[in-house]
Amino acid sequence: MVSARRSFAGTLPVASMPRLCGMLAGDAGEVAYELEFGRDDLGMAYLDVRADAPLSVTCQRSLEPFVLPVSVSSRLGLIRSEREESGLSPESEPLLVDEDGKLAMADVIEDELLLALPLVPVNPDSELPEEVTRPPSESEAGDERTENPFAVLRELKK
Repeated sequence: MVSARRSFAGTLPVASMPRLCGMLAGDAGEVAYELEFGRDDLGMAYLDVRADAPLSVTCQRSLEPFVLPVSVSSRLGLIRSEREESGLSPESEPLLVDEDGKLAMADVIEDELLLALPLVPVNPDSELPEEVTRPPSESEAGDERTENPFAVLRELKK
């Protein structure tokens, strides 16, 4: 594939990626991908991965699902041992390939999408609940000031 500079394009159902589905609120949708093999200026084999997917995640602010458009574009340097990593160009991320040279391309796409997911997904259209954003009313603030958790200790001291 590298010598022939092969490229592939297509779609994969999100439901076919079990590790990714474990991080999502739903498995609907498809991943559009493009893969391109080649060699860089240093003669190292690479795989360019581009993928776009509308992924259903749970907003950590509102706890409601929303669709997050995820786009991935990365260059993976194909290496057979960790010693070869130093020979990669700076813009390449290393991808360790088995000795037989075979790759499961769906797994590579799934890995890249997992890395692109935010740690804390937040829907930009969501708002914080009112009880979090409103200032406490004076009656609530006054009640909090009069209750002293150490009042019981003061009684014991007497």
